[in-house]
Amino acid sequence: MFYTFFILISMKTAVSLPDKIYLEAEETAKNMGITRSALYCNALIEYIKKNNRKYITQKLNEVYNDDYYKEFEPISEAGLESIRELTKNDTW
Repeated sequence: MFYTFFILISMKTAVSLPDKIYLEAEETAKNMGITRSALYCNALIEYIKKNNRKYITQKLNEVYNDDYYKEFEPISEAGLESIRELTKNDTW
């Protein structure tokens, strides 16, 4: 039988929140069945992922590297005359 032990290092920090946000966070954590620290940690992780350029670029690369997009020819190679012909009856 093998046992694996993990030592998790946490950094304690203090933040100031408006009372209303603090109370909403307390209620949310309770409803989710998680600790307040877990709620704040999860919220920060999501915020960082959504706002950090590194993660945004990574997500865009994942989307545009999808095989679905590889089958389409870039519009720059289609030629101006072809585009005019294809869109001559469009009402824009």
